[in-house]
Amino acid sequence: MRIVAILLAFSATLAAQTHHVARTTASHASADQLGMTCSEILQTSSSDWVTKYMAAKGSEQAATIRALAAYGNCYDRRTDELAAKLARTGKGPSPGERANFQNVEKAIKAFTTKALAEAQTAADPVKAAYAGLYEKEFRYEFYEAYEPKPSPDIVKPAGEASSGVKTGAAAKSKAAPDSNEGAGGNAAEQTGPAAANAEATAKNAGPLTLAKNQFGALLGDLPDNQMHDLHESFGEILGPNSATPRMQLLVYQYAIFLLESPTDKPFSPPPF
Repeated sequence: MRIVAILLAFSATLAAQTHHVARTTASHASADQLGMTCSEILQTSSSDWVTKYMAAKGSEQAATIRALAAYGNCYDRRTDELAAKLARTGKGPSPGERANFQNVEKAIKAFTTKALAEAQTAADPVKAAYAGLYEKEFRYEFYEAYEPKPSPDIVKPAGEASSGVKTGAAAKSKAAPDSNEGAGGNAAEQTGPAAANAEATAKNAGPLTLAKNQFGALLGDLPDNQMHDLHESFGEILGPNSATPRMQLLVYQYAIFLLESPTDKPFSPPPF
């Protein structure tokens, strides 16, 4: 009976400690979410969420980083739920497509590390925290592309992967640049009607072409060795893994965000 009593007492103590730890963890998560659910948080933009969080927790740098972490946790949770839903219905990416995207993610992370270092913002924890948050968009975009769309009449070309990152023959067929690629690239060197036409073409360039031109301009501002290093690293993202124009645009906009100066006007608004 004495042994039984000791075991019961030990079990009760362990249960109480476990409940305390779980309650503390949940309380911490709730505090970082300001009592809001992830669904409620994600209904606001990340910028508005940071403003709301700092109004409640203070304007210190640490508060900004915690706000971004809370938003990122909710963003990851939504992506995880989507991935699990697709897996249950059998409509998600194949193992090969997931492995291919993991290579893309790895290349993005490698480029991020180099870009922040080259832009001399690696020591800025807030910039790094924003980069970590915005990087989450690629994984959600990957899975979201497999979500059934309300237009069943559209037939995908044979061999084309559903996600923004394509594989096989479809990747090769989509590897060509967009129709406006290179527009306005030599406008400064042209004169007369040719210059006017080039300028007009540049003004009518699509978002992807504008993003490519801006990325190239930022690279051009770097010393040659840094420029070549970053260009090579960036090539590992889109080079082996041809992507849809939308995925390309997201990647270029993210790369621009990493390289642009915090004192400059942002090339594009936050992704979410």
